[in-house]
Amino acid sequence: MTDPSDLIEPARKLFAGPIAFLKSAPSLEHLPGADAPEVAFAGRSNVGKSSLLNALTNRNGLARTSNTPGRTQELNFFDVGEPLQLRLVDMPGYGFAKAPKDMVKKWRFVVNDFLRGRQSLKRAFVLIDSRHGIKPVDVEIMDMLDAAAVSYVVVLTKADKVKATELAEVTERTADAARKRAAAHPDIIATSAEGGLGLPQLRAAILDAIG
Repeated sequence: MTDPSDLIEPARKLFAGPIAFLKSAPSLEHLPGADAPEVAFAGRSNVGKSSLLNALTNRNGLARTSNTPGRTQELNFFDVGEPLQLRLVDMPGYGFAKAPKDMVKKWRFVVNDFLRGRQSLKRAFVLIDSRHGIKPVDVEIMDMLDAAAVSYVVVLTKADKVKATELAEVTERTADAARKRAAAHPDIIATSAEGGLGLPQLRAAILDAIG
């Protein structure tokens, strides 16, 4: 994935402007109209997705944060820009071991159908915890994205929680895994919601995704 430097500043300005929660969709019939390009964020429970979305948009309470894994069980849509330029889609966290099996089954159906049938979905960003690397539950969502032919970028979260040498190693391992996948971009973005690492690059990658 290219990250041209000329997108950094336009992306910063876009995310410094109006951003608003649009709606939650517990099922496909509640999806908003496909009237804007969308980028989706996926990640296993407690990967730091809500914290990253809040940092990305410079807003403390845009996405709910919780220490309880699996709290987000709906597709949450956020409008970016005025006039509307794109939508962020916060997907339900996956891999929550304590969730009832019927809830996990429902999650799979909703997410899989969304990925396969959403023409306005331009790219997904798969969040991986820097401290753990790719887990089996992450492989599952990557398999779904490959099968749905939705291009995606792997984003490492909590990069400030590991040493620089460890971050370099997990980045390389993750990049090696991404290169073997049909729909994955080879470049990895390491981020920190607390320290701001990688946020300009992530914003630019979102802008690049919508063309």
